[in-house]
Amino acid sequence: METFEKTPLTTLKRLPDRGRFDRKTVYSILDEAFICHVGFVADGKPVVIPTGFARDGERLYIHGSAASRMLRDLSGGIDVCLTVTLVDGLVLARSAFHHSINYRSVVIFGKAELVDDDRQKMEALRLFTEHVIPGRWEEVRWPNEQEMKGTTVLAIELNEVSAKVRTGPPKDDEEDFSAAGLGRRASTEYDSRSARR
Repeated sequence: METFEKTPLTTLKRLPDRGRFDRKTVYSILDEAFICHVGFVADGKPVVIPTGFARDGERLYIHGSAASRMLRDLSGGIDVCLTVTLVDGLVLARSAFHHSINYRSVVIFGKAELVDDDRQKMEALRLFTEHVIPGRWEEVRWPNEQEMKGTTVLAIELNEVSAKVRTGPPKDDEEDFSAAGLGRRASTEYDSRSARR
């Protein structure tokens, strides 16, 4: 299937025209980004933690210390929401209200599964390394037994997923084009460089 099925959680209610459900778009965003934010509920309170990740087909891996509360909680099968965002540019409008950001984002809902098979765990660690710097895995010492024991790896299946994308120039109001003196004080532009400083 080339697209993810829409669900009540992934159906966009605001600006639905920006929604994307095709796997090509979702995968390209995930493969370009380095950091995801992991949201879950711990002790009755919402928690969001940034962490690295890597994708392997229909599965996303996250990892960290075996002492991590986040990984310990998630391995218990609780609901999790992962988000990834890429900022492509600042959108400067003639009015403050219409300033915006061009972005590509992905939201994933699901449950995490503990990876306890040593070969699968090592492969996940290879994927993390290769995701950041392709070819690096063959240049470094691989994790030893103690490091493997001290690392927890979780997998989240990519089943309930959506992307949201904003592109293009500002959406100025007609009256702002003719406002006295406004054109001299406020320029309209799309600045991709400012977003990547």
